[in-house]
Amino acid sequence: MMKQTIHEVNELPEQTFIGLFQDIYEHSSWIVKKVAPLRPFSSLQEFHHRTIRVIDEASNQRKLDLLQAHPNLGAKIAMTTHSINEQTGAGLTSLTAEEYEHFTNANKTYMNRFGFPFIVAVRGKTKSTIYQSLIDRLQNDKKTEFTTALAEVYKIAYFRLVDKIKTEERVTMTNQSNRQMYYGKGDVFAYRTYLKPLKGVKVIPESEFSGRNNIVFGVNVKVAIGGSQFLSSFIEGDNSLVVATDSMKNFIQRHLGSYDGSTIEGFLKYVAEAFLDKYPQMETVQLTGDEVPFEATNGMVGNTLTESKLVYKRSRNEYAQAGIKIERTVQGQQITEQYSKLKDLQLIKVEGNSFVGFVRDEYTTLPEDSNRPLFVYLNIGWTYTQPEDAIGDTPLSYVAAEQVKDIACSVFNETETPSIQNLIYLIGIRVLERFPQLKDVTFESQNHTWDAVVEDIPNSDGKVYTEPKPPFGFQVFTVTQEDVKIAVTSALEESN
Repeated sequence: MMKQTIHEVNELPEQTFIGLFQDIYEHSSWIVKKVAPLRPFSSLQEFHHRTIRVIDEASNQRKLDLLQAHPNLGAKIAMTTHSINEQTGAGLTSLTAEEYEHFTNANKTYMNRFGFPFIVAVRGKTKSTIYQSLIDRLQNDKKTEFTTALAEVYKIAYFRLVDKIKTEERVTMTNQSNRQMYYGKGDVFAYRTYLKPLKGVKVIPESEFSGRNNIVFGVNVKVAIGGSQFLSSFIEGDNSLVVATDSMKNFIQRHLGSYDGSTIEGFLKYVAEAFLDKYPQMETVQLTGDEVPFEATNGMVGNTLTESKLVYKRSRNEYAQAGIKIERTVQGQQITEQYSKLKDLQLIKVEGNSFVGFVRDEYTTLPEDSNRPLFVYLNIGWTYTQPEDAIGDTPLSYVAAEQVKDIACSVFNETETPSIQNLIYLIGIRVLERFPQLKDVTFESQNHTWDAVVEDIPNSDGKVYTEPKPPFGFQVFTVTQEDVKIAVTSALEESN
């Protein structure tokens, strides 16, 4: 079928309009009949929003009728052409006998519990993810599931409208590489007590870390959402598809209550996918989460000083950060960016560091030093070859920020460092050796070595220092698995 522009849709005779769009809501032409007189629409999005408003204003019985008009997923019954195409695309019309039995039984349980069929926008999903969603949603209460099912109906209608109406040229401009368009919310703080503990991580020689109890889990989230459907909000002030940033804040915080994982990375993925499931107008969701670290305190139990499981103190030291970007594609939701990072690690090594042999010319005032203290600030980021390993669902594949910190400290301690550049390279090599599931490690380092004030103290090896002058040196460097291969080969050649 040839797509029409929104202008052409507005010009259609009323009965033609109804005939063309009556199937966007399954066997429920009353919705389109009610919006037909409301034309003209400024966009596909306004058209969709008007249909949602009609449903919102309808009685609960009318809404229930709408839900009950949908077919059971995977059922061998008469369906609209749209439903047949959608279920075929998800593999639901070619179920094995065993899969068909599983779907039939689960659908029957769902229908008995809620009084309407299980409804999900199947576009971009697989039969396995659909079945898992069915099993998960069986745990909802009736009110929650009624609202969830309606939200899925709205998504289905939106996708069907996209199949019928051309996206205007001014909207496709958002796909150009020179345009940025997103909005969101920052400083969304959320704290949860007794999150699922992280257990079963790989143990490495440089670290005593074996897991987190997650008794106090704190995170500061920044969310940015994008999509061509938001262009009209910028250009025309049309807020019909705009999700308020205050709603985003509440969405993130409340989803921390239902998250059943144990890592920041996993929580960000969980929330990003939930945003895309909830709001079909969102095409991309990008989340950054900063750990809000808390440390255990000690308390007396009888006559023994013991680590408290009740009292924690807010840490002002280094912290973990993670980021993820998930995009809606024809293949479904996909992770297009993911990273983990240790931020603001500050380390001082009091001796065993040199910096000599650098270029000296008329601009050089820095003296060479074969044994200096070295105070470095480090941001250490790492990415996984398989982004799913970052989530923490398979603990043995997860790399904890605490372990990266311990590796950095250990390498710094054991190395006679000729420069910060060489130090971060060696730390990167060690991290990748310990965790071959990582793709690379990237360093952002700064030199904040103190300036000497008193260099000779009688009967002492010590000196007095002060803060350095404001200008600081910095380095950025990425270490890859290819570097590890080269380092191993070089070590073997030297040993021979």
